[in-house]
Amino acid sequence: MVFSSVIFIFYFLPAVFILYFCCSFSRTLQNLILLLVSLIFYAYGEPVNIILLIASILINSLAGFLVSRGTDKARKFHMILAVAVNLGILFVYKYLGFVSGMFSQVLKVPAFSIALPIGISFFTFQSISYVVDVYRGESKPANPLTVGLYISFFPQLIAGPIIRYDTVEDQIRNRKCSFEKFGVGMSRFAVGVIKKVLLANTFATLADDIFNWSSIGSDLLPVPVTLAWLGSISYTLQIYYDFSAYSDMAIGLALCFGFIYPENFNYPYAADSISDFWKRWHISLTDWFRKYVYFPLGGSRVKNRDRMVRNLFIVWMLTGIWHGANWTFLFWGLFYFVIQLAERFFEYPEKMSKAARHIYTLLIVNFAWVVFRANDLFQAGVFYKNMFGANNNGFFSDTAWMLVRENWVFLLAGLFFMLPVSKEINTYMYDNPRNGLSRVLSASYTPAILLLFVVSVSFLMSGSYNPFIYFNF
Repeated sequence: MVFSSVIFIFYFLPAVFILYFCCSFSRTLQNLILLLVSLIFYAYGEPVNIILLIASILINSLAGFLVSRGTDKARKFHMILAVAVNLGILFVYKYLGFVSGMFSQVLKVPAFSIALPIGISFFTFQSISYVVDVYRGESKPANPLTVGLYISFFPQLIAGPIIRYDTVEDQIRNRKCSFEKFGVGMSRFAVGVIKKVLLANTFATLADDIFNWSSIGSDLLPVPVTLAWLGSISYTLQIYYDFSAYSDMAIGLALCFGFIYPENFNYPYAADSISDFWKRWHISLTDWFRKYVYFPLGGSRVKNRDRMVRNLFIVWMLTGIWHGANWTFLFWGLFYFVIQLAERFFEYPEKMSKAARHIYTLLIVNFAWVVFRANDLFQAGVFYKNMFGANNNGFFSDTAWMLVRENWVFLLAGLFFMLPVSKEINTYMYDNPRNGLSRVLSASYTPAILLLFVVSVSFLMSGSYNPFIYFNF
């Protein structure tokens, strides 16, 4: 079940709200309801793997108690064991098939194959966060109901953001609901649906078609330079609006239930360096690696520069691997490692003009998304050649021009709203509440959101193309 679906918006979500708010007299009962509906939400799309999710809840609930008791040696042993079990489960479901596939080519034996449970990377990292936070004494061990709700809470269960346990520990027990939070949360949810359906899905159609054409082979179907660049730009826009829309919906829904989640995106395409980009993109994943991997290794505050390079290498290698069992993701992660290392050592972005820094960042990010999107490194290489005219593929494309003419409104909106335009408008309205323009903008906001939301729902009801990238991770 996805948020941008008719069954979720018109059936599941209203039923959950009714049950939840009818039990407002008991926080424990509300938490139990949220846990049960979260399990139902997951079971709707993954009926077999619900056992895996429940097992993860029980294992980590037990681990939380074990790492909080006994000698330091025993606590450390149980913490390492719990982390190993979590990572072992993740390896079996997500990476064992890839590894066995490599060995099968050498040993000539069948490769291991198993379906990837939706959201396993997200709820595994949250489970590790709980165990480590309790071990460090930053959080207290909790009962299975609390741990279960933290791990399986449906707004962020299948695609994040990755919420650290110390962020919501108190909120699970003592959060407050209000009409204001509910209204703001539903507005944020509606914005997410609009971004997903009207923008991300449109860019997905463009990107999928062009990448598929490129994979056919330049001798059979040449993809000219302009068409290839349209494909890479479309995917760059798709993955941003797809994932940030889901984060918007998750943060908005959580707020409806009283949970205040940290932001997961901060206009990453407005960044002026790759380091700045990764402070703005998928912030929860960056923070997780920083707290649980980079800092424990020593971070940047090490006397030996080689260790800093090692620490960065490990983090970016793991970041690439986290996204999937494919050489493309490993290459993508190590590519960002090289770029960030170059920025640290040579500090060349600081020597550029502001406009040049933004252009440089967008080009690097767009270039990196190509290998991230490609099925394998060979297809990525073909697409790169198409982008730079190295496949005898020509420059101008009538098809590219036709696609731009058909989708220019969506492309213009995507390029416009990837910048902090709405943020500046909100700031302007807040700072000038009595200004005539501010009043017009404020009065038109709600009707505009409602209208666009209705249009988005009509697209969903018509059965339009509705993929979601991060289900794969």
